[in-house]
Amino acid sequence: MLKIAVLTGAGVSAESGLKTFRDSNGLWEGHDVMEVASPQGFYNNPALVLDFYNQRRKQLLEVAPNPAHYALAELEKDHEVTIITQNVDDLHERAGSSNVIHLHGELLKARSTFDDDLILDWQKDLNIGDFCEHNHQLRPHIVWFGEEVPLMDVAMEVVASAEVLIIVGTSMQVYPAAGLIEYASYSTSVYFVDPNPSIRSSARVKVYAEKATTGVPKVVAALNS
Repeated sequence: MLKIAVLTGAGVSAESGLKTFRDSNGLWEGHDVMEVASPQGFYNNPALVLDFYNQRRKQLLEVAPNPAHYALAELEKDHEVTIITQNVDDLHERAGSSNVIHLHGELLKARSTFDDDLILDWQKDLNIGDFCEHNHQLRPHIVWFGEEVPLMDVAMEVVASAEVLIIVGTSMQVYPAAGLIEYASYSTSVYFVDPNPSIRSSARVKVYAEKATTGVPKVVAALNS
């Protein structure tokens, strides 16, 4: 049984039909990302931000996990697997993965603007006037630009203790998540799956320059062979 850490990004969810975080011109669904993904944006126009995430939430509830999600879940049958995802969807969990760390928050949760530790499951629209038990507005449970990534230390420990690190569908450009690979031991085997890989193969790194739905099953087969 191997101790495996998996770092996933938008490329995994894209094949389920979820749009990636932003396109080449820095816009997300036609919005500047700072309008809809920053504390200042929420302060300036909370209704816009809530509506934006309401639309994302509706979209998430209409899609399903893909073969990459299921392949990673299958790994748990024979290995100790922790998935560290930059994605805010629940597709890993729906596919059967039981140990998932969401670095950037979760779309199907809301939290209090008064108490960051007061987090609620939330699948319906989140509107102005939806208050927590302390009578403060609820906000999406998303880590926005300029906010700390609260689970980063946990993720670092997982990567540092892993015998195998699998990286899937991420450009490795978004920090601090992109820096997690630096915490892997020199003895850790690294598998990198992405159509446009940002790192090269080496004695330690095996690169699969392909989509997650085809590349991840190959990695899983290699580890179980």
